[in-house]
Amino acid sequence: MAACRPKKTADGRFAYEVAGDPDLPALVFLHGIGGAARAWRGQLEAFGDRYHAVAWDMPGYGGSVPLAAVSIATLADALQDFLQRIGAARPVLVGHSIGGMIVQQWLVKYPLVAGAVVLAQTSPAFGKPDGDWQKSFLDARLGPLDRGETLAALAPSLVAELVGDDPDASGVALARDCMADVPEASYRASMLALLGFDQRNALKDINMPTLVLSGSKDKNAPAPMMAKMATYIPSANYVEIEGAGHLVNLERPQAFNAALDQFLKTVEVAA
Repeated sequence: MAACRPKKTADGRFAYEVAGDPDLPALVFLHGIGGAARAWRGQLEAFGDRYHAVAWDMPGYGGSVPLAAVSIATLADALQDFLQRIGAARPVLVGHSIGGMIVQQWLVKYPLVAGAVVLAQTSPAFGKPDGDWQKSFLDARLGPLDRGETLAALAPSLVAELVGDDPDASGVALARDCMADVPEASYRASMLALLGFDQRNALKDINMPTLVLSGSKDKNAPAPMMAKMATYIPSANYVEIEGAGHLVNLERPQAFNAALDQFLKTVEVAA
């Protein structure tokens, strides 16, 4: 198991955690709205023996500087800046939830940069522009903050709603810790950035090895939707983790790592 190290880019804009030698192939993890770089420690430690395994704090999270304007497009541009600053050539990108949306947006602008991608518990679109589902989703997450609640107080209930059956206790504790530490302004900005996101038409243009990974009990990125999403990506492999919710890498770290390991071995053979 490789040890994780906290770092910052030379310009101070991005904080991240890393395991493995910088000369190894880059494997870059992007967390969700309630996450942080440290949510990926179980993956950094597991894959740092053969990869330069890196997890960023998304702008506005942890030690990373917030963006002046937050959208999926500006976050995708920030991702490209981050990759260049850490010297990640031909990276494998693993995006969870909004991280997966950022990867999809990034692929539109930089279609030939990545060696492979993993789209984990994510979606190619955020509902319908005028849909009731969007409104109820945002109201459920931002309404309590509007009424004076704090993320630290809400974290236990928010995480409980995200996980599936019999989740790993230490993973749940880490998820709560990450959620509690998200700055409210960053949480709000990230939620609002989901509005209008739609890359469904771009799925057919993803022309690299792709793993689409879901949890069977995920209510935010339902498995049937993700299975359908995978059919539109020419080279996609689809894996569903039975019983897991929206935080598969934390709930079922062994199953997540096994699926990722199997995918990476096929990518290594193809390379």
